[in-house]
Amino acid sequence: MSPITSTTHDQDALLRAGIDRSLRHPVMFFLTSGAFWLAVSIFLGVIASAKVHSPGFLSSCPLSTYGRVFPAHLNALVYGWGMQAAFAMIIWLMARLSRKECTMVGTILTAGHVWNLGVAIGVVGILLGHGTGMPWMEFPSFAWPVLLISYFAIVIGSFIQFRVRPEGHVYISQWYLLAAMLWFPWIYVTANTLLHCLPGHPVMAAGINAWFRSGMLFLFFTPVALGTAYYLAPKVTGRPVFSYSLAKLGFWSLAIIAPWAGMQKLAGAPIPYFLPYLGAAATALLFVPACAAAVNTLRTMLADRETLAASPSLRFTVAGIAGLLVLAVSAVILNLPGSSLRLTQFTLSGYGFEILALYGFFTLVMFGATYFVVPRVTRREWISRRLIKVHFLFSVYGIITVALVAIFGGLQQGMGQEDWQQPWESATAYAKPYSVAITFSWCLILFSNIFFFIHLLLMWLGLGRRSTHPTLLVHGHHPSSPHGAEGDIDNAGPGHAAVH
Repeated sequence: MSPITSTTHDQDALLRAGIDRSLRHPVMFFLTSGAFWLAVSIFLGVIASAKVHSPGFLSSCPLSTYGRVFPAHLNALVYGWGMQAAFAMIIWLMARLSRKECTMVGTILTAGHVWNLGVAIGVVGILLGHGTGMPWMEFPSFAWPVLLISYFAIVIGSFIQFRVRPEGHVYISQWYLLAAMLWFPWIYVTANTLLHCLPGHPVMAAGINAWFRSGMLFLFFTPVALGTAYYLAPKVTGRPVFSYSLAKLGFWSLAIIAPWAGMQKLAGAPIPYFLPYLGAAATALLFVPACAAAVNTLRTMLADRETLAASPSLRFTVAGIAGLLVLAVSAVILNLPGSSLRLTQFTLSGYGFEILALYGFFTLVMFGATYFVVPRVTRREWISRRLIKVHFLFSVYGIITVALVAIFGGLQQGMGQEDWQQPWESATAYAKPYSVAITFSWCLILFSNIFFFIHLLLMWLGLGRRSTHPTLLVHGHHPSSPHGAEGDIDNAGPGHAAVH
């Protein structure tokens, strides 16, 4: 290596170290508080699932009724964990790729505390019976402006960093992250304004709510996860992204198709006849961007199987991308107008599809990113390799059971509901064994995520072990730091997809 190249690498390492140091507290705050809300959400999910097959469970406590616990479970998962994990990745990745240190730490942390306060008030409000009754929007109506203001305060620094970045390429990761940052306020403000400020007919309110849920899945969580995967795949393997053309196809097809999805949830409702089928077609067509991104990232990661076997970041990311492929296939199967669409409207299948997207895809990719990012911002190695393996196994096998059992059980439940010659109780009986399996799987996932939260907290407290070759400054793997010493070069070289 020439002296000039060595000096350049040293300067890059110092720049990355400065960026990570500036973002240590915001990133760890969002990840740790998000992990706490994830555990809370799964705990509530266990109670909600148990009440499906055992209605008398905790029947003496009014706070634990299914109509309160189930929406609290989903809203804690979406806003407590999902949004905060996304915040952590957005601010870290945009800073790294823009090569700018964060100068708004105080603003971000203050807004993060306000966000958590809003989520806590919202979850408690739902449990006390003050929810709005609109899925994923059950927080009391006064909460959404608080969350919106907090959101802008958190991401404004990332917008500025992107704007003042050095001249050069724009990475595909930045495309996805910037799109997610712009799409979220669009869908969030539109839905909340039309439902809370300008309320109209209840049927159209249900349609707007369905569009909002679909938008959150495909216009925020999906691009954040894909942007993160497109960063991790070449970063850890040191291999180029498989296809730049597939990267562009995946992004633009998602941007064009995803806004039309959602209305299929109202098939048969008294709304314009074409809307549900337009939504069903759009949801099924999401198979195209999902497969494009999945093939691209998987081919990149599989190019270095040795690194894939050794890296916890890649293992979680591969599992998440596999979840994306299952999600794409499920989107087609569950939205066939002549058969499955009418069977799954009021069954477990909708829940299974949403959990597959939120946990089986988005959350697993976020876990992979967490295992990559945390050693770099804390300058510590992960405490226990065994805890990471347990977390991976319980998360993957648990979520496979929850999502696929819910989807298949919902189809069985739907067939029971369509059989008009049988009493309604028979349809409920179809779903009971699947609900038992879901409850057991959530218990396993809860067990692993409690330890994930403790692991994160100990890392934030600086109790992780130091290695002789800090993860932050090492290029490639080093035997003394197997947990996190993965490649760490941000240059616009062969390892990233840069779009002109």
